[in-house]
Amino acid sequence: MTYANRANQYCRDVIAEKIPASKWIKYACRRHLNDLRATDSRWHFDADKANKACAFIESLKLPDDSLNRNFILQPFQIWLVSSLVGWVDDSGLRKYIEALILIPKGNGKSPLAAALGLWFAFMDGRRGAEVFCGAMNLKQAMEVFKPALSVVESSKARFSRIGVDAQKKSIFSLRTGSSFTPVIGKGRHGARPYLAILDELHQANSSDLYDTFKTGCNKTTNSLLLTISTAGVVSRVNPCYRLQQDAEKVLEGTMPNERLFAAIWCADDTVEWHTIEALRMANPNLGISNDAEKIRLAQEEAVAKPEKQNIVKAMHLNLWSTAAAAWMNMQAWRKCCDPTLTNETVKRLPGWLGADLASRLDLAAVVRLHQQEIDGKPHYYAFCRAYLPAARVNLPENQHFQKWATEGHLTVTPGSSLDYAVATRDALADISEFRILEIPYDTRYADQWTQEVSEKSGIPRVLIEQFGMKLTLAMKELEAAVADGRFHHDGNPVLLWCVSNIITHETGMGNYAMPDKEKKENKIDAAIALLIAMTRAMVGAPEPEPTDASSYFMVI
Repeated sequence: MTYANRANQYCRDVIAEKIPASKWIKYACRRHLNDLRATDSRWHFDADKANKACAFIESLKLPDDSLNRNFILQPFQIWLVSSLVGWVDDSGLRKYIEALILIPKGNGKSPLAAALGLWFAFMDGRRGAEVFCGAMNLKQAMEVFKPALSVVESSKARFSRIGVDAQKKSIFSLRTGSSFTPVIGKGRHGARPYLAILDELHQANSSDLYDTFKTGCNKTTNSLLLTISTAGVVSRVNPCYRLQQDAEKVLEGTMPNERLFAAIWCADDTVEWHTIEALRMANPNLGISNDAEKIRLAQEEAVAKPEKQNIVKAMHLNLWSTAAAAWMNMQAWRKCCDPTLTNETVKRLPGWLGADLASRLDLAAVVRLHQQEIDGKPHYYAFCRAYLPAARVNLPENQHFQKWATEGHLTVTPGSSLDYAVATRDALADISEFRILEIPYDTRYADQWTQEVSEKSGIPRVLIEQFGMKLTLAMKELEAAVADGRFHHDGNPVLLWCVSNIITHETGMGNYAMPDKEKKENKIDAAIALLIAMTRAMVGAPEPEPTDASSYFMVI
């Protein structure tokens, strides 16, 4: 069986649960298999390229191996190499320009990255290829470079034949002008990496090195930025954790980015961290490149000594240490998508327009939420309208906004600032068509807008303070409704994305802290608009109010 076939078989075995794997690896393998079946894609899987890269790596000697043995790629490693090298377009341009491989300690990620570095530098046919391996300190940077250096030095005759020589901190070819060198700290501006390897990015306190490498890769045709790491301690400025959040959204389909490859081995939250099942799920090389018994003993010790749990979870299970966590179960959310849900379905149901309008430069959202009782339990039906100015949508980094705009899920207003008149028009149209009872809103940006809509329509507006019990109750009710299948939505990807971006934690009183996000790019406006509407919808239809103008504003 060829390497390419073995890569495909690995994915099938993961999906069939013949191989223990996290949900993120299952998503990634399903993505690979779906791409193989696609008939309308720009990209195809070049088995020959995959086979050549894997064959080269297996021809290398293991670094610092006293028995002088060759690399033997495990199925998951064959899939990784084949994916990074094999997916190309008709011109040979690689599909993946960035890759994230998150895997616990001891699973052979550094030697594999070293072998990939040698392939990109000297075997991929690129003259003047610059390959860098970077980290926060020299010792860590050498974790990838030293295995590469060891491989070259153990096969000097072979590498000399292709013009490759090695020194203490450089592997190079005078014949082609290609090189492989370590980088520490911030990196060098002006470099043009063909392959940039970032090792243990979880140790970084800033994104300086990542940004420098990414900028350099953007200047180099067919380059790859490869991040390999384990988990660490969550920080708002930790670029590795932020990158993982983006990668998870790509894998679960909440944020499109076909040019990012991601493979995340960890223990799922559905298994107990202290079990052997968790270890097998997170460690694809368990007992092959590491000592399974010692890792199991460390796991057992951490059960008895809580102060060691974070270390074991991060190093051996790839679980980040954090007080805040993703709020919504997105698998359950997806199951609440009802493709038969239409405006006609909710025509006669009471409804609320929840508004969270951003500054004129940012995402704004209005969620229309309807409610009805079925078998004595409230069911909710959500429809989202999202707005963004064209100048923001058209930025190169906002491919997800561009896709959603093309699909009709995002309303784009001309210019560089948001035109609230468009949202006003849509809200008045909803009010004329549906049984809208109230307009709940957040006061920061929506005060003037809701006042205008209320005055024109006669529908009372209700100020919802985002602090305190009101939002906590709405969050808990939405969680329960999603879990019970009492929440229904039409699959709007903007709302899905915003909900997936919310992080929070429970306070000592059992309440939720304010909904938050990991970084400013992770918008939550549509989710907040939904929660604002939920604060009123969960109460149900209010008693009729007086119709004079003074009743158009309430605070609860």
